[in-house]
Amino acid sequence: MENPAPDAAPHPLAWLDDNAERRRVAGLRRELRPRPADEPLLDLAGNDYLGLSRDKRVIDGGVSALRTWGAGSTGSRLVTGSTELHAQLERELAAFTGAEAGLVFSSGYAANLGAVTALSGAGALIVSDAANHASLVDACRLSRARVVVTAHNDVAAVDAALAARTEERAVVVTDSVGSTDGDLAPLRALHTVCRARGAVLVVDEAHGLGVCGPDGRGVLADVGLAGADDVVLTVTLSKSLGSQGGAVLGPAPVIAHLVDSARTMIFDTGLAPACVGAALAALQVLRDEPGRPAAVLAAAAAIAAAAGVGAPPSAVVSVVLGSPVVAFDAARRCAELGLRVGCFRPPSVPEGTSRLRLTARADLSEADLDRVRAVLSTVLAQARS
Repeated sequence: MENPAPDAAPHPLAWLDDNAERRRVAGLRRELRPRPADEPLLDLAGNDYLGLSRDKRVIDGGVSALRTWGAGSTGSRLVTGSTELHAQLERELAAFTGAEAGLVFSSGYAANLGAVTALSGAGALIVSDAANHASLVDACRLSRARVVVTAHNDVAAVDAALAARTEERAVVVTDSVGSTDGDLAPLRALHTVCRARGAVLVVDEAHGLGVCGPDGRGVLADVGLAGADDVVLTVTLSKSLGSQGGAVLGPAPVIAHLVDSARTMIFDTGLAPACVGAALAALQVLRDEPGRPAAVLAAAAAIAAAAGVGAPPSAVVSVVLGSPVVAFDAARRCAELGLRVGCFRPPSVPEGTSRLRLTARADLSEADLDRVRAVLSTVLAQARS
């Protein structure tokens, strides 16, 4: 007698349906919303802080590089993916931020992964701020180092973690500007602790470059740490510079070490020339028009006043609403009234702190700000009731 056929095994992806339903009930489903080239919404959701992504000079810089060097870099940075244009951008970014040298990566995410993993590794300690961007969190996870997560901006906790370490090498990693709250890290105090304890300070200036510090040179420059020999900074080219890509900037020996060991540089195709050319052009605009960073901060203060929150020291205005459902509905209502805003829900922010994330731009007019005031007064009154 033949044995009965065993029950068919469940489909290996059947769990996705249950997972999606749980996220839907919790108000945490996400979806892509492709935008048209010319949409009527006023954008307060993107990170184009200086308003340069559509600036003719920046576009022309990208087009010129595209025509000269081609559509792609054709290989990794160590093979054919380094052009004279890449080297020029590295020099100019380093000079602008006060660093000794620089290395361009395909994204800010890749820059953070490359810097943190290459400077740590097995037998090292990383002390990471609890509010750090996902790219820094992932870098810590991939580093093979022991990782201590400290409360946001808690310098005493960082000091205690460094003092208790048994590892010879230590790295402290933080955002200079919180990507969701828009607050500034206590970089001067963190550096004092790092120097006393023999640790390297790695600072992600993604939201600081072009907005904060003298002429937009970043928070490190603002607190007098530009060019410090025990500080490494990372930047993205996709926010204030309106392009794409990232870079690590710091002491020349660090950059040389990254060329030898940063996997996200060694094994990734180099940044496309058009992005390099656009970033170079944007950096030149920032040098030529040093008033743009102040215009961003003025716009942020106006948006914050319209939202009924305190003026931030950066371009990011955070309006905490608590519930992910309330935040999502508020963002949807803003869009219906002509205003695109960010909606941040867990895991992007802690439970109970879902929010609207509004971003200022240097090119917002007074008429734009009047429109922002009208929409936010209507939407937030309902969301907070």
